[in-house]
Amino acid sequence: MARRLHASTIPASRVLPSPDVLDFERLQRLHSLVLLKDVIRKWFGLELSFADPTGRVVGRTEETIVPPQNDFCRLSLFAKEGYSRCSQSVRVLSEKAAGQGKLRSPACHDCHLGFEVLGAPISIDGEGCGTVFVEGYARRQPTGADAETLKLKLAEVTLGAVSTNLDRAIEKLPVLSPTDETRLSDLLELAVGEVTLASQPRRGAQRFGELVGTSEPMAELVRLLEKVCPSDATVLIEGESGTGKELVARAIHANGPRAQKAFVVQNCSAFNDELLESALFGHLRGSFTGAIQDKKGLFEIADGGTFFLDEIGDMSPALQVKLLRVLQEGIFTPVGGTEPRQVDVRIIAATHKDLKAMTSSGQFRQDLYYRINVIRVRVPPLRERREDVPLLAEHFLRKLSLARGVPPKQLSAETLGALVQHDWPGNVRELQNEMERMLVLGTDHAVLTPDLLSSRFRPQDEGPDREEIGSKAGRLRSALEAVERDVIAQGLERTRNNRSRLARELGISRSNLLYKIQKYKLD
Repeated sequence: MARRLHASTIPASRVLPSPDVLDFERLQRLHSLVLLKDVIRKWFGLELSFADPTGRVVGRTEETIVPPQNDFCRLSLFAKEGYSRCSQSVRVLSEKAAGQGKLRSPACHDCHLGFEVLGAPISIDGEGCGTVFVEGYARRQPTGADAETLKLKLAEVTLGAVSTNLDRAIEKLPVLSPTDETRLSDLLELAVGEVTLASQPRRGAQRFGELVGTSEPMAELVRLLEKVCPSDATVLIEGESGTGKELVARAIHANGPRAQKAFVVQNCSAFNDELLESALFGHLRGSFTGAIQDKKGLFEIADGGTFFLDEIGDMSPALQVKLLRVLQEGIFTPVGGTEPRQVDVRIIAATHKDLKAMTSSGQFRQDLYYRINVIRVRVPPLRERREDVPLLAEHFLRKLSLARGVPPKQLSAETLGALVQHDWPGNVRELQNEMERMLVLGTDHAVLTPDLLSSRFRPQDEGPDREEIGSKAGRLRSALEAVERDVIAQGLERTRNNRSRLARELGISRSNLLYKIQKYKLD
């Protein structure tokens, strides 16, 4: 019986509704899960799939089957009896996964053909929401009697109606070694983590994409962005280098009325005056040596959208005048041109400099300063939100692991401690670079230990003149830590060890709480 193979072709009435817990259709479009699917397909020849809380494979009916690379599974799924047994295998696997004692720990089940089905449970706030799984791999290549038994099992469910060369199909079977199976389990756990993260209520900075953090400075920033985004006002973003000013600008654009239009970026310190003027306003053919054709400027490209001018404090006074005209009238003239052009652009500017002080010294035009400083957004440095360091480190490790196609790594408690205590002069960018460095150096490590950190993170010897200061600081730190330990210990007892609930009550991230539990030996 011929069957259609793509979900887009099936009548909606034939798809049974899954419990309204997770939006599986949206989840499968997540960039991280698309990347994971691709990695699992390339490494292991398997397809990442989802089952709802009842154990039903999401998007699969007898009329809509996406053929797996395992020919035996494909032929079985296309037969009525085989389809029924395959579905039963997934249901049994889902029950096993849901019964695992350890959160996200994968479970395994032998299907009716003798292949492995491996899956990990999805749980949101303690509620079982489904399973992420792969199916149809062998732990060794079937040969001799095993191969003949496999053929007989297939014949049983297909009633012998098979025209495929089964010997060749056996040669193409996905075969995983114990090491491969361990790596695959890690990737399934990573998939569950991505699903959990994407399915939690969109609180705080989670509404703004890459703005990761639950600290009070970040919460204050988010509260301001929630008011700023719906407007069309000009925004000035201030903050040290590496704090993520461009990410904030992108968040404002993505959550604003111009989200469907262009987002254009230009660093004002990247070019000299002539090149920057041409880049911003465009030029006409013959306007200067090398101008062999007309070229649109970035303001024209950004028309209708948002233009992010980074490091605006480095712009020369002459260009400041031209920028002021665009801001006031929406008009500019290309280099070498005489006809003004009209644009409608929202301006978001950023700087790490003190523009107000620069206006006093004449380095920055006062009228331009007041024009771009309609709404001022300050991005806090990382040292002012140290409690976000564990969450950010985990975020970067997960993101970098996905990009490299490697199983996710974990940071030891000692490593987290060193990261939290660091002053972070390079802010979030410095942390991201450090996580990438540790990931490269710790290729063979499941847990990244302090010896993989850069030397600047390791304790330095203090001179004799610092002993008294260090002693006083040590006594104060010890007192504060004792109070913090008691608060967490009492909280664990009160919530019956519900760490997610306690983290919410304390106003810190769950990963930060886990770090403190390890630090104070409260596990």
